Amino acid sequence: MNSIKKSLGADLLAGMVVFLVALPLCLGIAVASGAPPFAGIISGIIGGIIVGSLSKSHVSVTGPAAGLIAIILVAVTDLGYETFLVAVMVAGLIQLTLGLAKAGGISSYFPTSVIEGMLVAIGIIIIKKELPHAIGYDLEHEGDFFSYQLLKADEGFFGELLHSFNYAHTGAIIVSVVSIAIIIAFNKVPALKKIKAIPGALVAVVAGILMNELFKAAMPQWIIANEHLVVLPTADSVQAFLGQFQTPDLNGFTNPKVWVTGLTIAIVASIETLLCLEAGDKMDSLKRYSSANAELRAQGIGNLLSGLIGGIPMTSVIVRTTANINAGAKTKMSAIFHGIFLLLAVIAIPGLLNKIPMACLAAILIMIGLRLASPKVFKHIWQSGKHQFVPFIITVVAVVFTDLLKGVGIGLVVSIFYILKGNMKLAYFFRKEQHHEGETIHIDLAQEVSFLNKAAIKATLSALPQNSKVVVSADNTVYIDHDVLELLRDFVNFGAKDKNINITLKNFKQEYNMDEFTHVHSEKE
Repeated sequence: MNSIKKSLGADLLAGMVVFLVALPLCLGIAVASGAPPFAGIISGIIGGIIVGSLSKSHVSVTGPAAGLIAIILVAVTDLGYETFLVAVMVAGLIQLTLGLAKAGGISSYFPTSVIEGMLVAIGIIIIKKELPHAIGYDLEHEGDFFSYQLLKADEGFFGELLHSFNYAHTGAIIVSVVSIAIIIAFNKVPALKKIKAIPGALVAVVAGILMNELFKAAMPQWIIANEHLVVLPTADSVQAFLGQFQTPDLNGFTNPKVWVTGLTIAIVASIETLLCLEAGDKMDSLKRYSSANAELRAQGIGNLLSGLIGGIPMTSVIVRTTANINAGAKTKMSAIFHGIFLLLAVIAIPGLLNKIPMACLAAILIMIGLRLASPKVFKHIWQSGKHQFVPFIITVVAVVFTDLLKGVGIGLVVSIFYILKGNMKLAYFFRKEQHHEGETIHIDLAQEVSFLNKAAIKATLSALPQNSKVVVSADNTVYIDHDVLELLRDFVNFGAKDKNINITLKNFKQEYNMDEFTHVHSEKE
């Protein structure tokens, strides 16, 4: 409790920055998913206040996720929105069950190289997706984060970006450049860095609003039009506000399609949440660890409530989590504050927020992207060796050109390949680095020798020179796989005889039945 009180100021300001980033994402993801815009706000509020309170993570932020857009869009079209809300509740129940069953441990098996690659790829995607907004081209929904449906089929991956420059707007570019300059100044200028009470991102947003008001008064040709500003739903009465909430059609529980959709949402949302949780812990400057099982339980309760009052599904989301960490968040109170700010904003100041230029928010996100995709990360992974760098760079490319889950899956496959390759090399240790005929070669088996080591041991035995003396020691070995034992027996029976190799098996357990090879000298201490 003392730590929360001590860091309350930093968390309050971080929550404000995350709120500014989350607001257009909540709206954009909802619209791109075929849901009412307010449904995204509901999800963001619950993700911040409810999930933030229940989560054991110190830095992760929950809200509507772009990775679920395609699933939601199909489900809403097929089921209707009220029935779709039942699927959201089903997803929450499944996630809650997974958390209670302690299935979150799978997150510990994501290799660092893949997590790092995912973060860099997301940084690249953020920059690519936000540059059009930064120059005033806002045709694409802000929240459509992993969608590459271009205006023309033949434009290619970067075609949309190049196409957007045809619609560049001077006012938006000025706002973006000034916003980026302000954020850099607050990060680099010593005098401004000391002002902890005011985050640079918040100053950039205020400056953006003021600049557009100045354009209206003095430079009409630079005015940033309403379609390039934040669009928050407004209600002129309490009844109109409450009317934006929707309730599920509970008859949907008898519809098999609802359960299939709920299961699909639960699986995808849980994987994205666990990935974000691992990434958030890795970026946390205090290097704290989060409970994956507690996070799944919190997400399950959040989705259950979201479906109950008209919201779309949520996950722990990397963009908002990164913004949270970069803004100086110390505890989970920052995530809770961001949810409170979302709630207050839609109740009290929707008109003021609707004056924020999208270019301002694009500038904030571009700076986050540059930090994620920093050249320092590439240099660090390169220095770690090819077994780290190859899965890392493949993950980057795969996530950028496919989507988050497919890219991470490809990265995991490559990483597992290198893990298996490295594991094979750990099966034994050579006492001598070079082999010459007549020399005694010592092969010391590792503590555990599995079938994964069979190929490496087989290659080593095949390369042994003729007329040599070989000692295979199991001094420190606890377990040898049956396949490896069969390989050794075959070598003793055939390979060693053919090459006239004198082989000694040292300290093999009796249950391995290695003494049956009478032509082999077997030692036991």
